[in-house]
Amino acid sequence: MERPGEKLKRLRERLKLTYRDVEKASQAIAALRGNDEFAIALSRLADIENKQTVPTIYRIYTLSAIYRVDYQEVLRWYGIPLDLLAGDALHIGLEETHAVQFHGEAVVALPQGLENQIDLNQTTFLGYLLRRWGRQGLSFLSGSDLRQYRYGFIGLGDWFMYPILRPGAVVLIDQTRRKIATAGWASQADRPIYFIEHRSGYFCGWCALSKDQLILLPHTDSQLAPVVFDPEDTDIVGQVTGVAMILDPRKRRHGRAATTPATSPDQ
Repeated sequence: MERPGEKLKRLRERLKLTYRDVEKASQAIAALRGNDEFAIALSRLADIENKQTVPTIYRIYTLSAIYRVDYQEVLRWYGIPLDLLAGDALHIGLEETHAVQFHGEAVVALPQGLENQIDLNQTTFLGYLLRRWGRQGLSFLSGSDLRQYRYGFIGLGDWFMYPILRPGAVVLIDQTRRKIATAGWASQADRPIYFIEHRSGYFCGWCALSKDQLILLPHTDSQLAPVVFDPEDTDIVGQVTGVAMILDPRKRRHGRAATTPATSPDQ
């Protein structure tokens, strides 16, 4: 199997570049970026190609620019699985509700052919498909245009919207829907849920506006109190339009000991 250094060497030779050519080009990039970390000395380039020395992130950038190769592709050569980044992150449970800021290649697409095996309009058992898929992505929730979406993780201690959104759920956030709706739903199940950023953290729930207050409303079954914000101190990240969560009754809270937001984060 061809090693990363050997691949880089092959690219250099294909472009008929000498070590001196690469060193000179790297110095030009370092000057453009105002950072000597982008420069690659002759001896370092030789070590990268022949001794399998792992280049720094700066030098990977430089080599990618000189050899006209995708930076993320070079990272993959060195065993950095960018397509698994979002999935690996979700294996690390965090107590706080937070945004998941992965875009592009960090969001795993639906495996090729899978969309032809299931009808997304029907309730489907995905067990055997997920075994083939592995512990990857949630991008099937996002439709066709990933650029308008972000992901959020409902903290393991966040029971604010239980049982609609359970702790540990991953939500899909449409950033184009940031205006709070005041009507238009027939039941609680249809009422828009918003993902909110505040200086004290992230919150997720139903929203209402009252004069100079933004009120975050919990699900009634959560037995928690509404949270009052100053609209000037909050940012509506977007509306929750999809959710993936595990229904595990063993993880339900006992009593009311779960972590809850303060009545007003501004107090």
